[in-house]
Amino acid sequence: MSEVYDLAIIGGGINGCGIARDAAGRGLKVHLSEMNDLASGTSSWSTKLIHGGLRYLEYYEFRLVREALIERERLWGIAPHIIRPLRFVLPHHKGLRPAWLLRLGLFLYDHIGGRKRLPATRTIDLTSDDSGKPLRPGLFSKGFEYSDCWVDDARLVLLNARDAAARGATIATRTKVTSARREGGLWVLDQTSGRSGKVSTIRARALVNAAGPWVADVLTGALRSNSKARVRQVQGSHIIVPKLFDHDRAYIFQNADGRIIFAIPYEQDFTLIGTTDQDYHADPARVAITDAEISYLCAAASEYFARPVVPDDVVWTYSGVRPLYDDGASEAKAATRDYVFEMEAPAGEAPLLSIFGGKITTYRRLAEEALERLHGTWPGAVAAAAGWTAREALPGGAFAMGGTSDLAAALRREHPFLEPAQALRLARSYGLDARAWLGSAQTRADLGRDFGAGLSEAEIRYLMAHEWAEDADDVLWRRSKLGLHMTMAQRDNVRAAMVEWSGKDR
Repeated sequence: MSEVYDLAIIGGGINGCGIARDAAGRGLKVHLSEMNDLASGTSSWSTKLIHGGLRYLEYYEFRLVREALIERERLWGIAPHIIRPLRFVLPHHKGLRPAWLLRLGLFLYDHIGGRKRLPATRTIDLTSDDSGKPLRPGLFSKGFEYSDCWVDDARLVLLNARDAAARGATIATRTKVTSARREGGLWVLDQTSGRSGKVSTIRARALVNAAGPWVADVLTGALRSNSKARVRQVQGSHIIVPKLFDHDRAYIFQNADGRIIFAIPYEQDFTLIGTTDQDYHADPARVAITDAEISYLCAAASEYFARPVVPDDVVWTYSGVRPLYDDGASEAKAATRDYVFEMEAPAGEAPLLSIFGGKITTYRRLAEEALERLHGTWPGAVAAAAGWTAREALPGGAFAMGGTSDLAAALRREHPFLEPAQALRLARSYGLDARAWLGSAQTRADLGRDFGAGLSEAEIRYLMAHEWAEDADDVLWRRSKLGLHMTMAQRDNVRAAMVEWSGKDR
């Protein structure tokens, strides 16, 4: 209790970890509490895109789209290992949005966000372009191709947390804040360890509620606040099927109901299809795809692809709850994706900042604005000015944009046993930090036990020691997606080994 933090943060998703990184880099003493694993909620169940949000132009969200487009290349620059350019094919579907409207939207998309490195939009003939071959013959002749970026969303969260920790922040995972109260101009937080059940108390000059889908629960529960802010919980679900096409571009499809879905190359052997938009009223921890959502995504994809997509094709699914600010929109698809802050700062009392909504693409700007809102809370000047997070690479990312293939080739030269696909996975997951656990290994045996799908004992132990991984799901589904490539027995072996190594019965 003698220690006082400048900032306490509740929530280890992208917003909480982004704020922790920015604050720690400015010289603030930061404590972040996450009741589960980092990125275990909404932040790991996205469509995996760093994008402006083309469809948001229809709802006149020009500020949001512009900010997101500006962030696109900034984020690519600081994390070229986990973020890479991706070209999207948008077929023109007669009877839906007219071609001139699509072209106008794409013109704005190309020009309002300061695009520099990403290629511009082009019109394509789907009867002759390779991207037209997987589509239903005779249905589409014209399309457009534009740029956005792919991101490993869960690793983006982890890298922000790692950088925050390297700059002095305390990252407390599996730690739930059970109560928070103001005393003597400070916040006093009681928190319980999910591992031991031990209760501890911390004090802080300011508190950020970045609990995502649980932001309202934290307000009414731990904080006992009378906030009138409303959260609109929107469920977004995705399906994974064996790959539907061999090229490296993605598709964005229009649906007759006005929504859009994406079909994106995923983990080398699969195609990711999503997302849905429907209001959700239950516990976010229990969200799961419904049969109706699976049928909807299969039917929407089948409208476009020559080979129909059916529920039996689905090999994996995931769902997340987006904690959007309730702006009164009549439909979930129209609810704003912009972030909204609620500041509570009674005179002479420690401030509380609650965050509603937001997109992965704009998390860095959200963090900057959050600290701007709290300006004046801390005595004295901070070490770094606003904007430093746009220049400093995330862990493992201090190499050139577009340099992932060169890094993969270098890893193969240094470790000749690596297969090309495996070296590329490591470059795209860890960047330069792959060398931290590959060490001087010259044979596969040097990495210890082989669990299948390229996952080694050395990699798992690294994730446990440096990235807060505690159980098999942390490794197989968040820090990697190798669970898709493994048998049930192999996944069970990972689980058993981690229990053994940690010395705990989970």
